[in-house]
Amino acid sequence: MIVLGLTGSIGMGKSTVARMFAEAGVPLFDADAAVHALQGPGGALVEAIEAHFPGSTGEAGVNRTALAEAVLGDSEALQRLEALVHPAVAEAREAFLERHRDSPLVVLDIPLLFEKGGGARVDKIAVVSAPEAAQRQRVLARPGMTEDRFAKIRALQMPDAEKRARADFVIPTGGSLAETNAVVRSIIACLTGLRDS
Repeated sequence: MIVLGLTGSIGMGKSTVARMFAEAGVPLFDADAAVHALQGPGGALVEAIEAHFPGSTGEAGVNRTALAEAVLGDSEALQRLEALVHPAVAEAREAFLERHRDSPLVVLDIPLLFEKGGGARVDKIAVVSAPEAAQRQRVLARPGMTEDRFAKIRALQMPDAEKRARADFVIPTGGSLAETNAVVRSIIACLTGLRDS
């Protein structure tokens, strides 16, 4: 099995690219989706998050906006949150890898792959990238997003140019969906061909 780490900064189009891999039949582990499940109604982390960050949860599980406000710009609070979330996500990821151990290729969609040292857990890395103007436009169009919040999020992320330099593959999302999908398909062909050769 080849494990491809898929990453990219906020607003680069990583979710769209992840869907393309999944639609091509490649098993996909979505770290964000795992976090949503752990923090959703009845999620395994809801009680612990409420204990550490009072008022950040409700009937629908964790209120992500309230939790973000509690940790953004506070490195100690962010570390406390990560100490809860990361082990639980790692457990879900290992279960996924075990379920798909006979697959020729799997994708781990990990937003902070470089920032959190996740490169050691994957065989190859693909970075999703778009021009800065497209990134800004996409992010600021999100509900509740502000310039200040965007700046704080970007400050936590490695610069796009550095991610591209460290990647095995760069998937551009500044053009059409068809162009992006063609790159995804070529990566799948390349990696499954590597395994078979």
